[in-house]
Amino acid sequence: MPDRLMLLDTASLYFRAFYGVPDSIRRGDGTPVNAVRGLADMIARLTAEFSPTHLVACWDDDWRPQWRVDLLPSYKEHRVARVVDGGSDVEVVPDALEAQIPLIRRMLALAGIPVVGVPGYEADDVIGSYAAQATMPVHAVTGDRDLFQVIDDARQVRVLYTAGGMKNLKDMDDAAVVAKYRVLPEQYADYATLRGDSSDGLPGVAGIGEKTAASLLAEFGTLESLLAAVEDRSSELSSAMRAKLTAAADYLASAPSVVRIVRDLDVPSPEDAGARLSPVTGDRRTELESLAGEWNLGGSVRRLIESLDSTG
Repeated sequence: MPDRLMLLDTASLYFRAFYGVPDSIRRGDGTPVNAVRGLADMIARLTAEFSPTHLVACWDDDWRPQWRVDLLPSYKEHRVARVVDGGSDVEVVPDALEAQIPLIRRMLALAGIPVVGVPGYEADDVIGSYAAQATMPVHAVTGDRDLFQVIDDARQVRVLYTAGGMKNLKDMDDAAVVAKYRVLPEQYADYATLRGDSSDGLPGVAGIGEKTAASLLAEFGTLESLLAAVEDRSSELSSAMRAKLTAAADYLASAPSVVRIVRDLDVPSPEDAGARLSPVTGDRRTELESLAGEWNLGGSVRRLIESLDSTG
């Protein structure tokens, strides 16, 4: 079987599991376990359906990096619950989900799925770096549209988009991005910068929506070329559009670096990370089965174990 790397946008998936699986699913003492069970079922389905040989759970070591906030203070600002001593932002995470995150990490460790994060960076950046450095086909699994910018048919990098739920996964390639947004994946970061994204606190350029952003990039190719046309009075850019872009000059000077996913982080190779999938055996299997019984993870962990039994 040829090697294939799957990269999980882990927080995106466990948030989806938390809100998609009833919170009535609890341990005997009342502790909710819906996110853990939902994530286990997601991984079991993904490994069974797409047969990756390597799997990395990419992690947000910093969900709102200060360097991005310095460039664009509104970045994810609406998702800040509080600021702790030292200035670190704490994300709005329901207590019932927060309580499950250590158990999620324990389950992944026992299943032999490495968790990889990089201090000062988001999971998107870890995924982008793996995708850029991979020597095998890649599937990134996420509900975050920002990752469409890493899609690259020539390098066999695709995104499994979860926004419609696990039963309606969209396998996004170059053609799928063009069909949906009328831009190429390599234009997607510029497109998002222009049209904005309220979920990330990106205001965009006033008066420029999805259709206009796509049309501008179809004509000028890149945001850099578009901004050059703003400065070139002989360009065919309309005076009204020139005025809109000029008014947003400060935003457009900083936002692209915020929106673009980092591709050059020093991440361990899939092999060095221990990402090659294999059956769970020995003490780890015993402990994972014990954990499933203790925490009422039942069928979800059994399905995860069974999916891993078919690998290796």
